[in-house]
Amino acid sequence: MTSEIPLDTKNALPNLRKKGTLAIDLGNSTTVVAFQGELESQPTLVEIPSISRVPGEIPSLIWYSEIYERNLLVGQQVFDLGLTVKEDPNLNSDFKRWIGASEPPKSNGNKLSPERAGEILIKKIWEKLPPELEIKRLVLSAPIETYRSYRAWLNKVCSTLPVSEIALVDEPTAAAMGAGLPPGSKLLVVDIGGSTIDLSLVALEGGEGRADPVAQLMRFGGEDLEGKSKQALRCAKVLGKAGIRLGGRDLDRWIAHHLFPETSITEVLLNASEKLKCRLSNNAIDAEVLTEVFLDSATESPTKLSLSRIELEKLFLNRGLLQSLEQLLKKTLSSGRANGCSLKDLQGVVLVGGGARIPLIRRWLTEQIKPAQLITPPPIEAVAKGALSLTPGVRLRDVLHRGVSLRCWDERSKRHKWHPLFLAGQPWPTSNPLELVLAASKPNQSEIELVIGTQELTGMNEVIYKNGMPIIEMNSRDPGYEIWSNEPIALSLDPPGQPGEDCLRLQFSIGENSNLIMEGIDIRTDHMLRKNVLGSVR
Repeated sequence: MTSEIPLDTKNALPNLRKKGTLAIDLGNSTTVVAFQGELESQPTLVEIPSISRVPGEIPSLIWYSEIYERNLLVGQQVFDLGLTVKEDPNLNSDFKRWIGASEPPKSNGNKLSPERAGEILIKKIWEKLPPELEIKRLVLSAPIETYRSYRAWLNKVCSTLPVSEIALVDEPTAAAMGAGLPPGSKLLVVDIGGSTIDLSLVALEGGEGRADPVAQLMRFGGEDLEGKSKQALRCAKVLGKAGIRLGGRDLDRWIAHHLFPETSITEVLLNASEKLKCRLSNNAIDAEVLTEVFLDSATESPTKLSLSRIELEKLFLNRGLLQSLEQLLKKTLSSGRANGCSLKDLQGVVLVGGGARIPLIRRWLTEQIKPAQLITPPPIEAVAKGALSLTPGVRLRDVLHRGVSLRCWDERSKRHKWHPLFLAGQPWPTSNPLELVLAASKPNQSEIELVIGTQELTGMNEVIYKNGMPIIEMNSRDPGYEIWSNEPIALSLDPPGQPGEDCLRLQFSIGENSNLIMEGIDIRTDHMLRKNVLGSVR
């Protein structure tokens, strides 16, 4: 096999092609591919002939032999030919976790390194994309623990891909965005995949007075930015983490051994066990017995697997599944508490991965995480869809060139100060409003003035554009402010406010047309204030 994977140029007629953004979430057991067209509000999962299991889902498998003529198989091709025997040195699986890791993987005689296997999978996906898709930008996900080294590897892999924009986002942030959680959230991501269970307690970028998370650009306008861009790495901060090499395929082995304890476990039997597990996980009737049929290779006759959900859950309990989850949860939360974060501080617990469908796990986790809320987005595609939502040019149309602030009276220092509303680098339109409570500063105050200022380009966090690319630069000089209008907006206080009295609760947001919008209420009387457009952030 040559060192380069051929790339399909996709010479389809331009007027029949759909322009948009492609997301690839390389997983330990399943790789997800999603696409969002420029004129579409929602992404769709991409069917890739021969290598997809179902639309958008590709088994993370490579089968490679230097001996056989048909020496390279990818994804579902490996399953279809029954080449998934774990001890086969030609089979490359579970390689994603070792890419960028500081410790080398345990060798089982594989012909391919984890990095090479991952490269083959990504390039084969690109090669086999439907010809009607015109990829304007590509967004990829990266594990947060090995983000820098993983990014360097992806940059090399994607160096030959014919796409003008490439962006990268960390997986916990993408999962949170895919689940609908706001920027600045603290959350626990529980990922139950095909080969591993991973728990990550993280704090997302963003929140009040801070820029929302956004995918990091690796290539822009056809120019590679590695070593050139000054865009800061804005990953989620890990507060606690734990994992175990136990996943969905191990659960399938438990089922197969439980039903056929004297039979050697073949891939056909495992696949039938997986189908039975999925059907029981989606079925609402606990007592109902379901059946799957597979062709026994020894007898060449159809063989039945029959199991109820009650029996399945008893099997998982006896095998210690919940005990393993409990240990992982305790370890993760213990690390979180050491970093000042407990369950009550979480905005949610996001459950993803194929195992997220299992009712036993959902019920157990719901009880264990109280008072936090369990959030269950579509388990397989949550990360890929979240990555799309974080990519400039998809949902987020632009980033702020300069910060926007509100001038406020500081009672302690007896002078005006600038309070940031949105910082340079903040994506817009905003997903959630910024809320502020304003108090009166003098006796019988009849109104509060809103003075909006734009941070000068010489400020601490300066965003400049190079060939249309937003780049953040640091400057040591304190910023100045350019006031938007000589006639500030006056908000009436009725009754008049007294010094230190909280009077108005205001919400600020940036809309689709770049306007800064203010809404609010007088918290003393519940009187709603008139909605104001304060100006444009452009």
